Amino acid sequence: MKTYLYLTLSPETLVASHLPPAEFGNYLAVGTHHNSSGQAQFLELDPAWRSDALPMRDLEKRCVPHADGSPRRSTYLAIYRVLEHVPLNAIGSLHLVTPGGRTLSIAPSPEVPPDTEDRYHLYQEYCPVQPRVVSVLGPAKFCALITDPAQPVSVPRIVFAELKLGNLARNPEATGLGNLPYSNIDHLRDCLREFGFKPGKPTKVFARNVTDNVLYRTVRNGYYVGDKDGMKHYPLPAMNDLETVHREWWNSALSTFGS
Repeated sequence: MKTYLYLTLSPETLVASHLPPAEFGNYLAVGTHHNSSGQAQFLELDPAWRSDALPMRDLEKRCVPHADGSPRRSTYLAIYRVLEHVPLNAIGSLHLVTPGGRTLSIAPSPEVPPDTEDRYHLYQEYCPVQPRVVSVLGPAKFCALITDPAQPVSVPRIVFAELKLGNLARNPEATGLGNLPYSNIDHLRDCLREFGFKPGKPTKVFARNVTDNVLYRTVRNGYYVGDKDGMKHYPLPAMNDLETVHREWWNSALSTFGS
């Protein structure tokens, strides 16, 4: 029976499982008896990868089928400081799960989208920290900054998504924001205005620990995993593909929190 290695993002855990990604995503979101509901995101890791920094030596002995031959759904190997020990070359596809248990799998792209003309960006960090941050930096520069050990505050490696800002991406005073779902637009405007008062400031925390409320429809360009040495980009499919090829996942995502 094949053993998969997964890194769940919220909370940050290293898990071994006999379930392939779609089944594991359903298990995370709705459980075995469909009594729970919650979206989830996880990274698939190279099953051959091992680290002496994490308790993985007895993985093969712990992740075994049940006595009746049924697959082991989850064997937790670590619940703390996992991402920093996983090299980028061991990280594979990203899997996005809706509260209804539908899983969208995204392979990393060899290309990172170029910086746009937008003045401002909104990022949701997922792992190992989870604030929502506004920044004047594009994804690559933001990733390099937040993982730079020379900075007063940094992390070894990070997973984050860029979120849509609409017209606010160029002007904090803009109107016609459409259906941006952020609960405190006035505070968001204030955070963006601060860059005008402090031109040397690259980032500012907008909100803390809000990953459970991220609507997939607000993700712009996709997700990123990176450190000071490099970055992987996981682009969301084009809207036409979401509405056709991935229609069941997209409909499930749109039903999230009344989105």
